[in-house]
Amino acid sequence: MTDNVQDKEFVEYVVKMLVDHPDDVKVERKIDEMGVLITLDVNAQDMGMVIGREGMTAKALRTLLRVIGARNSARVNLKINEPEGSTRPPRETASATPTLTDAEDPTKALDEMMNELKA
Repeated sequence: MTDNVQDKEFVEYVVKMLVDHPDDVKVERKIDEMGVLITLDVNAQDMGMVIGREGMTAKALRTLLRVIGARNSARVNLKINEPEGSTRPPRETASATPTLTDAEDPTKALDEMMNELKA
């Protein structure tokens, strides 16, 4: 691993340019056996700017960090912490997947239509 902190400085600079509350941006860097972990904390009001539409801004940051890490022979990951006071509703569990009712079941509708055609 490398002790080069260019990745941390890069994230801090880019995120501070994106957000409305740059003083609330906190970036931590930890090195472990998995590589480098950059942890980002921002103001709750700025979370949308950091994530971006459909996560595209966060994805771009992660891609650029991967390039920086590759140049320094290190694996760099970005973790964006959810701020205190977030208004995002909690995630639903995986078992809460929607199920089709009889009225929405396409196979039942097809069977009914076939019976009507036969009659």
